[in-house]
Amino acid sequence: MSGDGARGREGGSFWRDNSLTLAFGSAFLVVLFLQALAGHAQFNEDLAADGLQRIGLGEYLMSSDFAVDVSENWQSEFLQFFLFVFGTVWLVQRGSPESKELHKIGTESDRDQRAGDHARADSPRWAGTKDWRQGLYSRSLGLVMGGLFLLSWAAQSIAGMSAYDEQQLRRLQDPVGWGAYVLSPDFWNRTLQNWQSELLAVAAMVILSVFLRQRGSPESKPVGSSHGATGVEG
Repeated sequence: MSGDGARGREGGSFWRDNSLTLAFGSAFLVVLFLQALAGHAQFNEDLAADGLQRIGLGEYLMSSDFAVDVSENWQSEFLQFFLFVFGTVWLVQRGSPESKELHKIGTESDRDQRAGDHARADSPRWAGTKDWRQGLYSRSLGLVMGGLFLLSWAAQSIAGMSAYDEQQLRRLQDPVGWGAYVLSPDFWNRTLQNWQSELLAVAAMVILSVFLRQRGSPESKPVGSSHGATGVEG
């Protein structure tokens, strides 16, 4: 009976088995829509203040103002995960579940990583290879996060330049090129205010999880674990 119960818990429905991704994905779409509504209203207020005609929601969604507001947040999130994925290979925090165990600093052996000759029957196919495919796959998460950061940062710079030039023209001033915009205070103010918030959030999560608990969360240690327990998830 206990075996059947275990199999039942392991073989749940699609909705339960993917509830974390579905919940956050749905929340993302809802918040993005609300951001579009709020941004559209604010944008029209700015147009009215300048004596210009208001625009519709569809036109705003295609505007550089909406694109830069979205992309500047995306790039900082992907930067956060890129740095955290690569940083936690070599950096540790005693007592944090966000850190691996102190003696495992580095890329670890094939045995520890179940790679090469130590791959199992259910391991991803490229994990069992011994050539460039294993090297690429073993770093694929960080590389994709880094690539998404660069793409969204490039999108922010292009959309930000367009939005900045629109404001320049409204003020009867000359527009600037991409290179000049990337070196401008506007671009770096948008960029750095997002970076600092992401880095603060990661640092806070790493150190607070040493001393605080959230029962049932894999981001927390078990309630009864000592403050010094490292790399232990609840």
